[in-house]
Amino acid sequence: MDALVYRCLLLVWFLSYMAAVYLALHMVVARFSRAPDSRLLWFFSVVTSPLTRPVRALMPPGTPDGRVRLITLLVLVTLWIGTRALLGTLGGVVIG
Repeated sequence: MDALVYRCLLLVWFLSYMAAVYLALHMVVARFSRAPDSRLLWFFSVVTSPLTRPVRALMPPGTPDGRVRLITLLVLVTLWIGTRALLGTLGGVVIG
């Protein structure tokens, strides 16, 4: 049972890390993009829209995209650090 919990936490840790990296890259591209119809901006908006959609539903209507992305990034980083702390408390579970 400990190995299953450890593997699930490891998966959540990795996915939250990757999601935070992609969202941070989206924020950088949105900040420095000169053209609003840029292909790179479109790519990051397609990749990160499933991440920001739940946060946007909780925010009041008309909240700027930059604020939604920032709050989503804070949630993802908190999840990333929290799962890392849980993995640390479990110690090195022997898998195999």
